[in-house]
Amino acid sequence: MRVTKRTNIAMRVLMFCAANTGRLVTKAEIAERCNASENHLAQVINQLGQLGFLHTQRGRNGGLELGRPADQIRIGDVFRVLEAPVPLAECFADVDNTCPLKDACRLRTALTDAVEAFYLSLDPITLDALVCTNADLLDILNPERACAAREAALAV
Repeated sequence: MRVTKRTNIAMRVLMFCAANTGRLVTKAEIAERCNASENHLAQVINQLGQLGFLHTQRGRNGGLELGRPADQIRIGDVFRVLEAPVPLAECFADVDNTCPLKDACRLRTALTDAVEAFYLSLDPITLDALVCTNADLLDILNPERACAAREAALAV
């Protein structure tokens, strides 16, 4: 299984927002830190907003933030909704399925089980678990916060 570019970018967006809680972030900030084009980001941000993973605010002082707390965003849920429309193999496609084996092939069942096992392995993982105690990631996504946290720890 290969994760689509859309899901990869979505995870970067969610992790960036989780690393920058307490303020609205901009698409330009995410594009710079996460090495993604603003055009791709706009599409992904729109979809994440429609799905309730993000809250977006338009206008001069607009931006985006998580739609719910990071500890309530399960990675399996994110992957399921973003990857579901992409057929794993030709036999999973509603249209353009020309496989002559589709009615007798057991591989489809095995692949379905494998994909579900993949999602099940992601279900216990929250966005919070990926970001909040990950100092190396915070150094990349929010260097000011990471530096402030380090300085506070050294002062104790």
